[in-house]
Amino acid sequence: MAKKKIQDVSGIHHVLPLKDLVVFPNMVVPLIVGRKASLAAIEAAITAEEPLFLVAQKDALMDDVKARDLYRTGVVARILKIIRLPNGLVKILVEGIFEGKVKRFLGGQDTLRASVALIELDDISSDEEVARQRQLVSLFKNYIKLNENIPDDILFSFNQISDLHRLLDFIGTYLEIPVTEKQKILEASSLGRRLDFLIKTLKKENHILSLKSNLESKVRDQMMKSQRHFYLQEQLRIIKDELGEGDPVSADAVKLKKAIDAAGMPGAALEKAMEELQRYERVPSLSPESGVIRTYIEWLTAVPWKKVSTDVSDIKKVRQILDADHCGLTKPKQRIVEYIATLNRLKKIKGSILCLVGPPGVGKTSLGRSIARALNRKYVRISLGGIHDEAEIRGHRRTYIGALPGKIIQSMKKAGTVNPVFLLDEIDKLGSDFRGDPAAALLEVLDPEQNDQFVDNYLETEYDLSRVLFVLTANTFDIPEALLDRLEVIEMPGYHDMEKLEIAKNHLLPKAFKAHGLTKSELSISDNLIRKIITEYTAEAGVRGLEKEINKICRKVVVKLAENPARKISVTSKNIVEYLGERKFTLNSLIRRGEVGVALGLAWTAYGGDVLPIEVNLLPGKDKITMTGKLGEVMQESVQVAVSFIRSRADKYGVHANFVQKHEIHIHLPEGAVPKEGPSAGITLTTAILSALKKEKFPKNVAMTGEVTLRGNVLEIGGLNEKLLAAKRTGIKKVILPAANKKDVREIDKKIYEGIELIYAGHFDDVYDEIFKK
Repeated sequence: MAKKKIQDVSGIHHVLPLKDLVVFPNMVVPLIVGRKASLAAIEAAITAEEPLFLVAQKDALMDDVKARDLYRTGVVARILKIIRLPNGLVKILVEGIFEGKVKRFLGGQDTLRASVALIELDDISSDEEVARQRQLVSLFKNYIKLNENIPDDILFSFNQISDLHRLLDFIGTYLEIPVTEKQKILEASSLGRRLDFLIKTLKKENHILSLKSNLESKVRDQMMKSQRHFYLQEQLRIIKDELGEGDPVSADAVKLKKAIDAAGMPGAALEKAMEELQRYERVPSLSPESGVIRTYIEWLTAVPWKKVSTDVSDIKKVRQILDADHCGLTKPKQRIVEYIATLNRLKKIKGSILCLVGPPGVGKTSLGRSIARALNRKYVRISLGGIHDEAEIRGHRRTYIGALPGKIIQSMKKAGTVNPVFLLDEIDKLGSDFRGDPAAALLEVLDPEQNDQFVDNYLETEYDLSRVLFVLTANTFDIPEALLDRLEVIEMPGYHDMEKLEIAKNHLLPKAFKAHGLTKSELSISDNLIRKIITEYTAEAGVRGLEKEINKICRKVVVKLAENPARKISVTSKNIVEYLGERKFTLNSLIRRGEVGVALGLAWTAYGGDVLPIEVNLLPGKDKITMTGKLGEVMQESVQVAVSFIRSRADKYGVHANFVQKHEIHIHLPEGAVPKEGPSAGITLTTAILSALKKEKFPKNVAMTGEVTLRGNVLEIGGLNEKLLAAKRTGIKKVILPAANKKDVREIDKKIYEGIELIYAGHFDDVYDEIFKK
C-alpha cells in the first residue's frame, strides 16, 4: 500500500520539553507551561506561525533542560489555542501532526531549536498483521473496562477510529504506563513493531488490572470497614509483591530522606521534615496532597542550613577590589573595610545593617555587589520598589493553592549559603495596603535581636538570618522610623567632576567600547571632551546620564565605521554637536551677573543638589503677599517669617518698617510645575526680599542655604554634600552656610568644595553684611 501523505512540516522548529508526558500524532492535548525557555518557545512559534516540536525529557525533575537531557524522537504539533493565566503560566491546546526525529539540536538566545526529520511508517497489508490489529483492539477495549481511571466515553471515541495509525496513537495516549515505555512506542521503527509492543504491554497491564480487581475483592471480604487504612496499605504491598516492582512513593521517600540527612537542619526543622516525610509515605501518590507535601520537603532541603562561604581576610585585597570597582566614595568604602576587619576578628558580627542613601546613579547597588566580591561571598538582590504585600516577605501559608516561601527564603535558596551579601534595593519605595505592611515584616528580617529566629509562613519553622550581611539602598530618608532606627546610614551624595572623569575613563568608556564592539584604534575620546559632556550635557549627582551620552557617541561612530571601515574617528569639543546635538545645560545668567530682587539658594532633591533662584517683585498695592512656584507649607511659612523679621529690623537694614502697606510682594520660584519644600530657604527668601526693597543687586556667583528664625538666627541644614556639589557644578564661587554646619564641612571631601569660598553665618546680620555691605 502507499505510504501516508504528509504535508511538509520538516525543518527547524522550536523545542518544547515535556515533563512526564509523551504526545502522539493525531491527538489533542492540553499543556500547562511555566518555564521561561518554554514560554519563549511558544511565543516564538506563535509569532512565526510555525508548529512546535514536542519531546519528552529524560528526567522529569529537571528544570534547566539541555539538549542532552531530551529524547531524540518526538512529535511536530500545532498550537490550537492559548490561554494566559493570571499567575504567569500559559495553558495551550496542541495537536500532534507527525512524528519526527532530531537530526541535531540548535542553540538559541532564549529557546532550544532542533532540525527535525519526519518519520513515515508503512501501512500493514498482510492477513496476519490485520489479525494482530484486531487482537490489539480487543485488548484495549478490555483495558478500558478494567481501568477505573479511564472514562467510558473514551470507548465511544475509540470505536470511531478505523485508520491504524490513528488507532495506535490513540492507544499510546491513553495507556497508563511510564514515560520511558511510551517513548519506546513512539520510537518503534515500523507499524509492526509498534503493534507487537502495544499487544505485549496491554496483555501485561490487563493481567495487572485483573490481579488488582481480584485482590480488592479478596481484601474487601476479609476486612471490616474500620480497618480501611490497613486495607489500603496491604493492597499496595500485595501489588508490589505480585509485580516485583518497587513502590514509586517509597523510592521518592528514600531520596527525600537522603536529602533531609544531607541538609544539616537544626532540631526543630529536622523534626518538622521527618514528620512531613512520614505523612508523605502514608498519602496515596495520586492525591493532590502528596505533591504539596513533597514540594514542602524539597524547599526545606533546598534552603541552606549550614553551608558557609569563607570570607577574605586580606584587608589590602579588599581595598583593592573596592577601589577598582568604584572611584571616590571614600566614607562608604572605609566603613566597609572597618566592617570586614572587625568580622575577621570576631568571625560573626551582630547588629550592623548598612543602608546606602543617595541619588540615583551614584553606585549604591553596584557597591553592594562589590562588597560581596570583596568578601568572597554569594550575592543576592531583592528590589523592594512597589512591594505592597506582606506575604512577599514572609511567604504564603501552605493552606493556599500555589503557596511559596517569601522573597527572603527564595533568595537564600538562590544564594546557597547562610552568609551571603543580601542587597535590599529601594527600601524607601516600600508600600502598604490592606494586604499588610512589608516594612513591618522586614523588622523581623533585619533586627539583629530577632532575625536568628525568622519564621517564614511557608516553612513554618525558624530560620537563622543572623549571619547574613544585609545592605540596603534608598534615594531618600523616607524610610519607616522603626526600620531606620536599626540601620547604619551611609550617605552617598554624588560625584564631583574629577571623579566623574575618572569613572568615565576607567569604567564607562571600556564598558561602552565593549558593548559596541569598538577599539581605541577606531575611536578617540579626549579628557576635555568628557569634561564638556559632564558640564554641558548632564546635570546629575551620579553618572547614568554621562553613560547614556557616551553610548550615544558610540552608536553614531558605529554607523560611520560601517560606511567607511578604514577611518579612525576622533570626537572632540569642536565636533561634539555632530554627535550629541546642542548643549543641554548652560550656567544661569542670574549666576553670572546678579540681579535686583533675585537671590540664589541651594536646594536638596532626591536626584542630587540644585541651585534655586528666588525672585521677588514689588508691585503697587498693600497687605498682600503672592507666592507662586508650587511652594510647600514649610516654605510658605518661611516667607511669613522672612517678612516679619525684616519688619522687626527695618531700621538696621535701611528699609521702611511698613513696606507691606506700600507694596504688594510677589515671590516666585521658577520651574513652577516642580513642587518645592524644605526648611532651608529662609535666608535666601529674606535676602531676595531685602534686595528688592533696597533695589540693590544680588552679587554674582554667590549662593546660600539656611533657615532663619524670627530673631534672625540661622539654623543648621541637611544635604550639605549635595548642595555643595550643585554649587560647584554650576560655577558658584561663594556659598553662605549656617555656622552650625561647620562641623559637617570637616567630614566632606575637600574636592567637593575646592575653589568655593565658604562663609559661615550664625545670624542673618552676617548674611546682610556679606551681601549688602561690600
